[in-house]
Amino acid sequence: MGELQLKDKKFVRYEKGAELYDMCQKSFEKLARNANATYKVGKMVLVNTQIIDKYLETCRVIEN
Repeated sequence: MGELQLKDKKFVRYEKGAELYDMCQKSFEKLARNANATYKVGKMVLVNTQIIDKYLETCRVIEN
């Protein structure tokens, strides 16, 4: 079995999450905090990408 693809990971660090969602790290950190998707493990912070995906669906803008 090969290494998991980044998009298939449930938890990522800020740097990889920013890369995955194609945004700067500061914006991803803010997004993760607003979505309540962060988990502190010792000094490391992990972000649950499933929660991020659900949160992003609630932010959709529908234009007429």
